[in-house]
Amino acid sequence: MAEAFVYLLRCADGSLYCGWTNDLQRRLRAHNVGTGSKYTRTRRPVALAWYERCESKEAAMSREWHIKRLTREDKINLIEEREEHERNRQTGTEA
Repeated sequence: MAEAFVYLLRCADGSLYCGWTNDLQRRLRAHNVGTGSKYTRTRRPVALAWYERCESKEAAMSREWHIKRLTREDKINLIEEREEHERNRQTGTEA
């Protein structure tokens, strides 16, 4: 099965956008040139805030559906957990 990703973007206006793709870098470029989605077109530039690798398109679509139903606070918690994990990984302090 093909790998897919679900992701959160932080838009220039501070809002968050959730989507899924099978090519994360291509999709991020598309969002930043205005062809990614109608929502992000007027909120550029956007930055990748969080992503999760999924085993299939179906798994990514399901995860996106669930994330879109989270509160903004819960989405921010996902982002912060990923940032903390990356900081710990880079400093070698992972638990």
